[in-house]
Amino acid sequence: MDSNGTDVAVAAKPKVKKLKPARKQVKPGEVEKVETPQTGKEYNIWYNKWAGGDREDSYSNKVKSQTRCNIKRDSGLTRANTTGMKYCCLFYARGCCPYGWECEYRHTLPDPNDTLPDSSKDCFARDKFADYRDDMGGVGSFNRQNRTLYVGRIKETGNGLETEEVVMRHFKEFGEIERDDSQSTYAVKVLQYRSVAFVTYKHEIHAQFAKEAMACQSLDNDEILNVRWATEDPNPVQKVAEKRRLEEMGQEVIKAKMDPRIVDAMRAVRALEDGDVLDEDGIEVVDQGVGREAEGGQPTSKRRKVEQDEEEEESPPSQEPSQPTGLLSADTLEGLKYFAQIRQRNGIMSEQPRARPTAAPTGLNLADYGSDDD
Repeated sequence: MDSNGTDVAVAAKPKVKKLKPARKQVKPGEVEKVETPQTGKEYNIWYNKWAGGDREDSYSNKVKSQTRCNIKRDSGLTRANTTGMKYCCLFYARGCCPYGWECEYRHTLPDPNDTLPDSSKDCFARDKFADYRDDMGGVGSFNRQNRTLYVGRIKETGNGLETEEVVMRHFKEFGEIERDDSQSTYAVKVLQYRSVAFVTYKHEIHAQFAKEAMACQSLDNDEILNVRWATEDPNPVQKVAEKRRLEEMGQEVIKAKMDPRIVDAMRAVRALEDGDVLDEDGIEVVDQGVGREAEGGQPTSKRRKVEQDEEEEESPPSQEPSQPTGLLSADTLEGLKYFAQIRQRNGIMSEQPRARPTAAPTGLNLADYGSDDD
């Protein structure tokens, strides 16, 4: 209400959801550490398994995870929000961080708008490698941006669409899933009767988080998921679309770092060269009479420029004097002709007469041979 006693409508401010301190997901000692049964003679720290055992032992010996991350319940503020740490807690993603608000890493989903300090590390501050592991597990590679996860050993329920809905319901909690033109409108593909699914996220950091959060978890049934990185899609259409997407991302990053005044100046110069008209916001004004002559019968500047280019293309190229294609240039040949004329003028023959060769003797050459000669 103002001073005159009339009611004044006040615009309501949007409510900003404030995070509460992160809770401790587990108590110390609550999670039982189960050692991997020995199936070989040597333990490979790179692949995190015993070497020399059967190939299926690494999957059959997997144990279902005892904890699982719940984003709505477990997200909160930690010390990382005050220290400026950008990386997420790995144990928070697995649902077993005992520190809660005292953790030095973030207990929230990674924000794609926040640029990580080092692009060679994932969202958990683990170093990436140049190549993927043979089993496509581990941290991943920094040579390719991978947003697709391979989800194996799922139990299919019903047809393919029902299984896609189950997979999407469990994986969309950890990030935004890419849209496509499929029937479900989400980039979740299930290979029916093969117990395999592929999930494509919109951002790579969400795929990194979901890979750790859903490892050794289960869907609606009592299965143990095998989550790995997906190999590159061999479809050429998808390769072109991915290349175009990366180029657009690069252009957006460059535009964000450039001074907007420089961008406006370059746009104005280009419009002046092309004869376009820009409005106050720097947007090109599209005239409905483009391509037709302006009022008064005179073509527009852009039309004139196009006509001039067409005339230049139609006009035959000017004939230049042919130049010799040999080893000597035209100037050298002219100089040689000049010196030849001088020699002829002075009476000096350019060519000397050659001596006539003597005839070869015939016969056995006995006429010139004397009896007294040796």
